[in-house]
Amino acid sequence: MNMDEIVKKLAGLGLPGIILVVLAVASAGSNAAIVAALTAVGGPFGIVGGIGLLGLAGVVGDTVGAYGIEAILKAVYSERKKNESVRSLVKEINDLPISDELKAKLTTHVESETDTVTEAEVVEEPRTIEIVDENGEVAVEA
Repeated sequence: MNMDEIVKKLAGLGLPGIILVVLAVASAGSNAAIVAALTAVGGPFGIVGGIGLLGLAGVVGDTVGAYGIEAILKAVYSERKKNESVRSLVKEINDLPISDELKAKLTTHVESETDTVTEAEVVEEPRTIEIVDENGEVAVEA
């Protein structure tokens, strides 16, 4: 098997294939070491968890490829902004191993995003209601 065939097969696997290659290289290429690495990566779920993690990495990789990392990070930080302070999110963004340009875009997005008011949060003004009985007298005024 030549290098081109191996590359084509790994490219068909996508991101999980790349992760598997990294695990193989890190474990010196022996089968037992690859199994041990998959078991370690799988945590409490063992080798099944490691293989599942490879599948999850493929799904995440496809999603990132479809939408782009910037759009996904913006959506994640928009959601997290609902429960966390802007200051802690900006600090976290500045600590990420990403380009300065992307850090600036994310920081601007998190700091400038305005909180929108939903219909449930809109407070209506109190109204005066009069209930008139059959004789034309006001029975209840609220």
